[in-house]
Amino acid sequence: MTRPRQGIPAVAAGALLALLLPTGQAGAVTPQHTPRAATAASPLRTPDAFWTADRMRAATPLDLAISAPEEGSSAAVPRSGPLTVLPTLPQLQLPKVPSLPPLPSLLPGVETGGPWNGRGAVTRTTGRVFFTYQGRLASCSGDAVTGANKSTVLTAGHCVKLGGAWHTHWVFVPGYHDGKAPYGKWAAARTLSTPQWTAKEDIDYDVGAAVVAPLGGRKLTDVVGGQGLSFNSGYHRQMYAFGYPAAAPYDGSRLIYCSGATLKDPLLSEDHGLPCNMTGGSSGGPWFTSFNERTGTGLQSSVNSFGYQFLPNTMFGPYFGADAKNLYTKAQKA
Repeated sequence: MTRPRQGIPAVAAGALLALLLPTGQAGAVTPQHTPRAATAASPLRTPDAFWTADRMRAATPLDLAISAPEEGSSAAVPRSGPLTVLPTLPQLQLPKVPSLPPLPSLLPGVETGGPWNGRGAVTRTTGRVFFTYQGRLASCSGDAVTGANKSTVLTAGHCVKLGGAWHTHWVFVPGYHDGKAPYGKWAAARTLSTPQWTAKEDIDYDVGAAVVAPLGGRKLTDVVGGQGLSFNSGYHRQMYAFGYPAAAPYDGSRLIYCSGATLKDPLLSEDHGLPCNMTGGSSGGPWFTSFNERTGTGLQSSVNSFGYQFLPNTMFGPYFGADAKNLYTKAQKA
């Protein structure tokens, strides 16, 4: 965890510092040649030309610092009937990999931040998100999910909009590894977030989505597959979180995961909490229930959102309730 940025007020809540931070701090990096900004409704026309390997490596994790709400101002996240969307496999043939013996159990207990050495769909559907924010190259994480439009990426709300402004030059790079984009760079045709995040950046609703444009005439989940989803599935679940943390001790070059039993935030939000030391850049990475280690598939039920400065090694993610479900539905029609 990092110290708050200068200029962001720290608000006391009893004996605790009531400041919500991302899991890392970003330094400013200004691109030398910035093409015309893409809008939330128009894709970046040349993502390969703009997001070179060097620029992707140079992108810094997006810093998020939000003052805590006043006592009693946080309301329960609205719920509706549960909804489950099952994962899908790619429609196109992927490169063949050599036959390997079955993996031993990767998660015998709690994992608080180790490299994902397994295989399966999660290595294709999870990726890094790159964009420009206040003139600098920045990064988050995201996940391709099953949907009618075959083009939806879920991420954190602050990974599409922050400080009242929508990010530009937004691309999703599934399966990212050390500057490489094995499945291409997918430019957002439109980015969206929940009404509460769009209006006032409410941390309880820190969920965002992008609808990406086709690449080479193909749609995203036809190429990489799509994870399933679960809305209104309750608290205190066994979950697995994935992302690309880029702040020390990580460098954003590879997929990292955490796993364990979640709790409901007892402090300032309605979020899930998970033992996890992933840092900045992991924001927006998926949390799964019903995750299968062998196939790498699960039901996405949250995203990496924030950590408390005074509570290290714990990540929090928003509850996927009615508004997250409505966001997903809206993205299918975008």
